[in-house]
Amino acid sequence: MGVPELSSAVLFGLLTMVSWGIWIVVGNAASESMDPVTAAAISYIVAAVLAAGFVMVSGASMAVTPRGGALASVAGVFAGIGFVSMYVGLSRGSTTVVSTLGAMYFVVAAVIGMAALGDEITVTRVVGLLLAGVGVVLVAR
Repeated sequence: MGVPELSSAVLFGLLTMVSWGIWIVVGNAASESMDPVTAAAISYIVAAVLAAGFVMVSGASMAVTPRGGALASVAGVFAGIGFVSMYVGLSRGSTTVVSTLGAMYFVVAAVIGMAALGDEITVTRVVGLLLAGVGVVLVAR
């Protein structure tokens, strides 16, 4: 019996999971050894250089539409707020609690999707979101 083939979406999802898990731990260490806002800024600059390098080597289109550029900029504002608040939170509290709460961003996205973007509201989705909340409470204790 062979190993099942994983889609590229699953592979990138797994890479994201592992990378962000390591980022939280290393970011916590950085925020304990220097000002957390400075640590966040350095981390974000390195991430921006890495992302720009990936654009260059991947052959991604450099075309930016006004709408796409504006939306990407707004996304960057919220990513930056989240990034800095994660580092400050790590410097003031438990990595387990801060990272678990931060990882609950999908609940915010799901609620916005159902409330404003027309995603279907189902019992399964609502129960899943509630169970995620219960999981955070259990981890935070």
